[in-house]
Amino acid sequence: MKGAGTKKELSPKERGELLKALKARFEKNMDRHKGLEWAKVQAKLEAHAEKLWSLSEMEKTGGEPDVVGHDKKTGEYIFFDCSPESPKGRVSVCYDREGWESRKEHRPTTTAMDMAAAMGVELLTEEQYQELQKLGEFDTKRSSWVKTPADIRKLGGALYCDRRYGRVFVGHNGAQSYYSARAFRGSVRV
Repeated sequence: MKGAGTKKELSPKERGELLKALKARFEKNMDRHKGLEWAKVQAKLEAHAEKLWSLSEMEKTGGEPDVVGHDKKTGEYIFFDCSPESPKGRVSVCYDREGWESRKEHRPTTTAMDMAAAMGVELLTEEQYQELQKLGEFDTKRSSWVKTPADIRKLGGALYCDRRYGRVFVGHNGAQSYYSARAFRGSVRV
């Protein structure tokens, strides 16, 4: 996890490589964003360097971010992690800082919520996760923490989702739990 004061900018070379990767993924997966044009997405990305940095963090940790929608009210493009499995560079994290602090031993390095904040992304909600699963079959071997409603979190729990037996499941664990096969998926609006 990067410390405070870390520059959240990409070099021109990094920016070019990221845009090339995002464009290739966009063109390969047109079914995820029917009716959208890459040129408009790229123009929006180039106008928001801080969002490019967040997308780069998603890419570096194995998220394979891609456009999954366009908010007509705000004009923002919506990116989700679209890797087949929950991103490998984000596994073995408990849900949040409170869960992490409640562990007396064997604490993971960080938490899903802290890592997402450091990356400038939001955890997918349960509803967003369900929308993602309409675009393909994701997390058939791993699972993903999802943003947990306050009433569940207040009781010590946290939610995760995965796909098994051709269906999407929502499960729960204590927020202090962590597994080598569970990470989190993020979203960014540009």
